[in-house]
Amino acid sequence: MKKFLAVYTGTAAARAKSGWDRMDAKKRDQAQAAGMQAWGEWMAKNAARIVDGGGPLGKTKRTSKDGIADATNHMAGYVIIEAASLAAAAKLFTNHPHFSIFPGDAVEIMECLPVPEA
Repeated sequence: MKKFLAVYTGTAAARAKSGWDRMDAKKRDQAQAAGMQAWGEWMAKNAARIVDGGGPLGKTKRTSKDGIADATNHMAGYVIIEAASLAAAAKLFTNHPHFSIFPGDAVEIMECLPVPEA
């Protein structure tokens, strides 16, 4: 099996489109509870494929030859999974709660490649 990094992304546009911030507190709390339940069910269903359960991501710093600076990106969380192929890995995230219930944008999946030998 190959390993894949799946990055949950979120954008202001996706959040606005979802109407999440326009929900009253009760409706948002209900959606939050439903989303967490669905996410837990997704994790349980795919437990045999999950290498690292990951989690939410915080603020970003960027280090380069120019030094260290604050940075922004659309990454909101991650998980590492195993699958036979990139297509199979991507299929695991069809209708994922990150974007089907929560106001997330998408899940980007990429293979974790081996480090080239010297």
